[in-house]
Amino acid sequence: METIRSRNDGIDRLAGMAAWIRENQGDNGEQMARLRRNLRKARQQELTPRQREMVRLYYDEGMTMPQIGELLGVNRSTVSRTLRRAKNRLYRCLRYSL
Repeated sequence: METIRSRNDGIDRLAGMAAWIRENQGDNGEQMARLRRNLRKARQQELTPRQREMVRLYYDEGMTMPQIGELLGVNRSTVSRTLRRAKNRLYRCLRYSL
């Protein structure tokens, strides 16, 4: 159970970091631009093709997990696990980018 908690904490920290930068964008516009640049780069270099596709469908296209599962012919839980692993990879890449 502790492993799941620590993974979620990492994702929460990344989301919190992005939210803090957004709130303070006037002073940190350069940091936000760097974070966006690094996120685009990390999505291309660090994620598997399957993770990239699911991240694109979920975050960029706004599809739900069941919709993605149906489109790709996998279970919703597979989509959920794949997205979680992708977010963890991205967090590990981006935590030092600021």
